[in-house]
Amino acid sequence: MARITLLGTGTCVPSLVRSASAALVQTKSETLLVDSGPGTLHRLLEAGVSIDDLTAIFYTHIHPDHTAELVPLLFATKYPQCHRRQPLTLYGGQGFLAFFNRLKAVYGEWLNPGPGLVRCEELSVSGRDRFTHGELAVSTVPVNHRPESVACRVSLPSGRSVAFSGDTGPCSALVDLVRGVDLFVCECSTPDDEPVSGHLTPSLAGKMATEAQVGRLVLTHFYPSCDKVDIEKECRRTYDGKLVLGKDLELFEL
Repeated sequence: MARITLLGTGTCVPSLVRSASAALVQTKSETLLVDSGPGTLHRLLEAGVSIDDLTAIFYTHIHPDHTAELVPLLFATKYPQCHRRQPLTLYGGQGFLAFFNRLKAVYGEWLNPGPGLVRCEELSVSGRDRFTHGELAVSTVPVNHRPESVACRVSLPSGRSVAFSGDTGPCSALVDLVRGVDLFVCECSTPDDEPVSGHLTPSLAGKMATEAQVGRLVLTHFYPSCDKVDIEKECRRTYDGKLVLGKDLELFEL
């Protein structure tokens, strides 16, 4: 059985209850982190997970609220009492390798926990991409946010699946990717009456989930304006399936 933990369900706006974007996929042999926004390292500890347990990190795009704790994570890995023995693989869209190299140009050896302990894989953003990481099979598609933005669907050893939208606007390729997925973790940045280009509202997220016939829709990436309205009611305008308004440290088992 796999465990899916929402580590951060907020955004770049500081919040006492929501960290920025991050989620965790744990199986018997793999611990995959999806994004690492501010607050991720603290949430990992609260979830009982060490940074040395991580086997891979998948980045949906390079905005700071999704990547900011990559630097402290790698710096912490240099601590002599850390016990990383296997490589940590970083996956990101087009340009991610250049982004990581620029970070290394700033921080130098502070981002090098040891020979061969960090490696980068750059994914295609021209169409659907597939790769395996241990017992996880991952499919990705480009989405409507930034040029390097990708969503992912993770097929689990149990035969079930979970998908993460990352930041996106309405996107037919994302609907195709998540069709029939058991758990769809989807961004929902602002209320219906405050749409923002490159993001989703509750009704837009619900519409895509309905089209894709997902097993359960989990909304996340809430800006503070979402706290002022009935997000569930707005999503129900277009979606009548299983629905969760995500909270930090919420756990799902597949």
